[in-house]
Amino acid sequence: MPSNEVYQSPGERKLLVRFWQSARGFWGGKSAGWAWVLTGLLIVTIVLQLLTQYALNFWNRDFFNAVERKDGNELLTQAIRLLPLVAASLSLALFSVWGRMTLQRKWRAWLSSELYRRWLEQDRFIRLNRVTGDYQAPEYRIAEDGRLATDLPVDLILGLASSLLTAATFIGILWMVGGSLDVDAAGRTLTIPGYLVIAVVVYSIMVSAMTMLIGGRLTQVLEENKWAEAQLRAVGTHVREGGENGAPGASGEDGMRTIFPALEAVIATWLNYCWQLIRLTVVSHTNSLLAPVIGLLLCTPKYVAGTMLLGEVVQAAAAFVMVQGAFSWFTDNYPRLAEWAASANRVASLLLALDKLDRSQVADEPAGLRS
Repeated sequence: MPSNEVYQSPGERKLLVRFWQSARGFWGGKSAGWAWVLTGLLIVTIVLQLLTQYALNFWNRDFFNAVERKDGNELLTQAIRLLPLVAASLSLALFSVWGRMTLQRKWRAWLSSELYRRWLEQDRFIRLNRVTGDYQAPEYRIAEDGRLATDLPVDLILGLASSLLTAATFIGILWMVGGSLDVDAAGRTLTIPGYLVIAVVVYSIMVSAMTMLIGGRLTQVLEENKWAEAQLRAVGTHVREGGENGAPGASGEDGMRTIFPALEAVIATWLNYCWQLIRLTVVSHTNSLLAPVIGLLLCTPKYVAGTMLLGEVVQAAAAFVMVQGAFSWFTDNYPRLAEWAASANRVASLLLALDKLDRSQVADEPAGLRS
């Protein structure tokens, strides 16, 4: 029989810690070999992709300097120089897709196997109703939330590592190429060292703060959506099984009256999710339009003054976009972070319920059997 104990939902921190306690086992035991090889290869790929982007940034400088000089021979040289860079970039991108998806596939297979085994062993899937907890539709949590909880971290962590390395590398280019800016104010000249670096940091902080302000409820909305979807599946299964067993009120209008409230709840949560994404899209899309323009505008005064060449303007503007894009990793990935947190929380809730079931079983055993 279900417990009469009042269930108190654990905090998100506890849920995420519980999820990682189980999920990190992929990098230990029998699966450790493949896990670490793939992880190492992907890290090397990120570094090589960064070096390729670094070379392309300097290619932009040299190409547009040749355009400014109208040097046909140099333009041809730069066109030939571009070919191996494009080939390297494409090859690394293809390998990155293979490595990332292979790691995701193997991690999901490992975690799903562990969850199914834990759920099915010792009839836990039957005895689970005896404890309080958030474990409804466990098969859906293992299949769907388990997939998202392993797919998304690989993308997010690799993206974060790439962003950190990109920011560290291209900030140096911004500082070197942009130099300092002299501003006349009240009859005095104010020198701003590394003004492009200061500008990109301030701009990125503003964008991130706006994202947090607008999308603060996204994780909660996603969890509500996943719960409503699971309830709709559960109600549909209940109606079907009732009809197959000849129970009254399981077909026609009676069945629709049972299912319709769950369907309405799903549509309502999707509407909330839609509005959250619309507000976040305002920030992300506006940022994608403004960042390249801001980089160019910040370089324009020095180009007009003759202290910066056209190639350096293009190089600095491209570096500004790269650094701002790296700093905007959180902004760009906030919806995916929220989706991962919601799925990981649901998997962790099931794990906590299974933990509680095991503890209650040990407590119920006679002392002689536990010794």
